[in-house]
This record gives sequence, structure tokens and C-alpha cells, in this order.
Amino acid sequence: MDISITQALLIALITGFCYAGQLLGIYTNRALVMSFFVGVVLNDIPTAITMGAIAELAYMGFGVGAGGTVPPNPVGPGIVGTIMAITLKDQGVTPESALALSFPFAVLFQLVTTALYSIFAGTTNNARNLIQQGKFKQFNLLANLTFVSFFVTGCAIGFFASVSRPALQAFVEALPEWLITGFSVSGGLIPAIGFAMILSVMLDKKLMPYALLGYICAAYLELPTMAIALAGTFFALITFYANNDKDSTNQTETKNDKESYHDLSNFAEEDFSNGI
Repeated sequence: MDISITQALLIALITGFCYAGQLLGIYTNRALVMSFFVGVVLNDIPTAITMGAIAELAYMGFGVGAGGTVPPNPVGPGIVGTIMAITLKDQGVTPESALALSFPFAVLFQLVTTALYSIFAGTTNNARNLIQQGKFKQFNLLANLTFVSFFVTGCAIGFFASVSRPALQAFVEALPEWLITGFSVSGGLIPAIGFAMILSVMLDKKLMPYALLGYICAAYLELPTMAIALAGTFFALITFYANNDKDSTNQTETKNDKESYHDLSNFAEEDFSNGI
């Protein structure tokens, strides 16, 4: 499948908006969002959604950044991985193998992000000086320069990822079939690594039974994701209402203890007054 110049320009604009959107806190820099729009442009939404969902499972854990580490950027699987999964489908590239193949790009894009943050790290002092000098037009330009740079960089990433599809195809065709199969297997393991990273950070001994129950429901009972989510909601409601009842009981006991203390204090004061 070839990508036209129009499609490449659309993907470039999508990448620029999604890449710069992380500065606005609107969560456009998510693999599922980028994959969906790339699928709309390339007219293959099912493959794009599959790619985005698999990438979200993996990068949900990578987003934790345990120990102060900088996680790979979701632009890798969201843009490059989705382009590979859609355009190289005839070469045997699956969403799982595309996820593994896009991982080096995700690391590279995160290095680019770190470089941009480093370049504009000193703009705060310059912006303060411009405000003090009354140069508000220059301040507005400087304040939005980081966003503009992210947008331009994202557009460049999306455009070159689109026009370099023949190079990606030549690279994939040069790989032996057994290696592509290995990438598919490793790509299927990456979401498990992502979940393991999440559990290593947030899992508590009190939550272990729920995690094991979810594993049993998925692995042995083969329940769908929605059924497991509803079961988790059921247990969450039980825990929520049990904690509310416990808090209400503790508040009532505390109130009764305070009233008893005041009654004893009043009784002791009356006895002391009568004695005098």
C-alpha cells in the first residue's frame, strides 16, 4: 500500500497536533488516539485500532516511569507502528510485530522530546525579563515557542514516517520470516511487561487477591474484558461501602466518647461544687 502526498501531509498535521497536545494536558499524545486518526487517513480503522489498543496496554506501564526513568514516547507505535501495521500487512507484519519494530523509534522520539525540553528550559527567566520590560508581544511569542516547536517537530516526524514507507518495506523484506515471527511474539509480551511495571509500583498485599482473581478470570475462565471489568466494579463497590460504614461507625463511637467525656466532666464539676 502506497501513501500519497496528501495522506502524508494529513498524517504530519495529526502527528504535530497530537505531539504538541501533551503540553496542553489533553492526552492527544496517546497511541490509541494517534492510531485511530492514522487509520482514518489510510482507510484501515480496524487494524489501526488493534495497533493502538496493543500499544496502550504496553505504554500504560511504560508511562509509570518507575525510579525516575523516562519512558519511550507513544508516538513510536502510534504513528510509525500504525503505518507499518497497515501498509506492510502483505509482508506479514502484524500489530504485535509492528509494536516491537516501532520500539526503537519510540525511544528516539523520547530523546527528541528531552532535547526540546532542554533547549527551552531557560525561557522562564527570559519571559520574566520581557514582562518587566513591557515587551508583551515578544513575551507572547516566547511563551508559545515551545508549543510551536513541538508542533513543527511532530509534523516533521509524521511526514518523514509516511514518505519513508518504501524504506520501511525494504527493511522488513530484508528480515527473515523467523525473525518477524519472533518480533510478533516479543510484541505480544510487551503489554505483559507494561502491566508488570504497573503492578510493581502500585500493587499492595491487600490487592493481591483481586489481581489473582482477575488473572484466573482471564486465563482459566476465559471471561471477556468487559465481564472482568464489571466484576472489578462489583468488588470496588463492596470495598467502598464497607469503608464508608466503618468510617461512620468510627465517627459515631468518637462522638459518643466525646459526649461521655463531657458528661463525666460536668458530673465532676457538680460534685466538686457541692463539696465546697
